[in-house]
Amino acid sequence: MQISVTDAKGQLTELVRRAEAGDEIILTRHGHAAVRLVPIRSVPDRKHRRGLLQAVRASGAAKASAGPPAARSQDFLYGDDGLPE
Repeated sequence: MQISVTDAKGQLTELVRRAEAGDEIILTRHGHAAVRLVPIRSVPDRKHRRGLLQAVRASGAAKASAGPPAARSQDFLYGDDGLPE
């Protein structure tokens, strides 16, 4: 939705409510876009971020599986003579 700054003055409360609900509100000046109203996203606190990181680490650890040893990781690239296949 685009609305002029002059018209927005009388509808500010309604425009803020709509922006918070997810509508894109663009204020115009002389027919050109000047400002966009967007809701402020809350920033998670340190405790929340730490809990999220611990959950991600635990999830990754649960999915990890043992693979071939690194010393043998390139064996499939070379033949018995030591040359690339």
